[in-house]
Order: sequence, then structure tokens, then C-alpha cells
Amino acid sequence: MLEFPASFPKASRLSTPAEVWSYRTLIANLAQRDLKARYKKSFLGWTWSLINPAVTLGIYTLVFGVFLKGTAPVAGNGRLTSFAIYLFCGLVLWNLASGVVNNSIGSFLGAGDLLSRTYFPPEAPMVAGLTTVLIQGALELTILWGFMIAFGNVSWTFLVSIPVMLLGACFAFGIGLVLGLGNVRFRDVGYLVGIGLQVAFYATPIVYRLDQIGELAQRVLEFNPLTSYVGAMRATVYELDLPTVNEWLMMGGSATVSLLVGWWAFGRYAPRVIEEL
Repeated sequence: MLEFPASFPKASRLSTPAEVWSYRTLIANLAQRDLKARYKKSFLGWTWSLINPAVTLGIYTLVFGVFLKGTAPVAGNGRLTSFAIYLFCGLVLWNLASGVVNNSIGSFLGAGDLLSRTYFPPEAPMVAGLTTVLIQGALELTILWGFMIAFGNVSWTFLVSIPVMLLGACFAFGIGLVLGLGNVRFRDVGYLVGIGLQVAFYATPIVYRLDQIGELAQRVLEFNPLTSYVGAMRATVYELDLPTVNEWLMMGGSATVSLLVGWWAFGRYAPRVIEEL
């Protein structure tokens, strides 16, 4: 274990996952506070968490499925060919990944008052924000499963979508940790992230199929880790199949590298920017 001088601030130590876990009660309270505040004084409350993705799904289905004649492959049951459901599979994963990134940016900044008054691992509010997005993602995944069951497209491969979602969350969380730091020093980061996510959305085969674009474009998009996450989600829930070996390698590798680098960078530099919160 690294040894620090006695004068070294406690908050400057690199927090370990075990230490962050010891503050799980605080994390749960922060997550609960965020969930309560999210729809505070809203008449529909948590219903908005379903309305927003439903409206997004409806718009994309209308534009890309109806106006642009988008088609979906035959599902695993050999009968279902719904573009809306095929699109929903990709959106569930995308909503989770983009939600984790966006939430991470605000979580660190929003915990500034607490962090400046008392010590706890600066990763704690980030993990709390991750928890709230995972709850939302679990709700959307459950709804997706419900639609699939209603259409008779069911298999045990549904369960494999859970580790796919968790790997996607880890990949996005590592990125969010770094961007959360950058947003404290440079508020432009938040605006740039919004633009970057728009580019990433269309650089990922969500509203279109990978086999509908040119071979060169396919090769380029295969370097985008989100392509593998979306493909794996559709394989497990829509096609009732397992992700390919290449998809597992891309998901596992990208999630591991992103999380390790993000955790290290955040733990190293977060204490130095707390005073700027």
C-alpha cells in the first residue's frame, strides 16, 4: 500500500473500491436524494422516466422506420420483424451509456458543498449517480423484455443482456469519471459532451443496420465500442442468440480499460479540484 506523509491530505489518497464500498450508506442516500429530486414537484413524477424514452422511440420509428423505410431483420422466433422493437433494443443500451456519461458530469459538481465540508471518497457521489442511471436502465430493460414476451419472442438469452448492460455502464462510467473532472475546470466540457454524444449516436448502428452501409463504413464503425454493445443487446433480446466472440472481446476490453483509466485519473486528480467545486 502507498504511504503518504502525515501532512498529506487524507482526500488525496487514491480511493480503493473497498473504501468506496464502506461508504455504501452514503452512496444509497445520495442516490435516493437524486431520485427524489429528479421529478420533484412534477405531477406525473416517475412516469416521465417512461414518457421520455417512449417519445424518443416514437420519433425515431416515424422518421427512420416510416419515412426512410427502415427495416428490421427477422427476430429469433422467425416471425417478428418490427423496426420499432429492433430500434428499442439499441436505444435501451444507448440510453444507459449516454445517461451514465451525462450524470457523471453533474454528480461530481453537485457534491461540491459536501466534499468541501467533510471527507468521503470523491468517487462516492459518482457511484451514486451511476446507481440512479442503472435503476432507470433496469426499468427500460424490463419493459423491453415485456414487449418481447408479448410478441412471443422469448429465450433464456434475455439473461445475457444483463452483463451486456453492466459492461456498457462500466465503459461509460470510466469516460464519465474523466469528463466529470474536466467539467469542473472547464465548463465547456458539458457543452462539448452534448455535441459528442450526438455524433456518437449516429456513429453507432442504432437507427440503421450495420449491413445496410458500405463495407468501408462497416469496418470503421466496428472500431466504435458502442457498436459491439448495441449488437450484443440485439443479439440477446431480439435475435435470441449470443454475442459473438469479437463482441465479447470488444465489450470486455473497452469496459476494463475505460474503468481502470477513469478510476485512476479521477482518484489522482479529483482531490486537487475539490476546492474549485
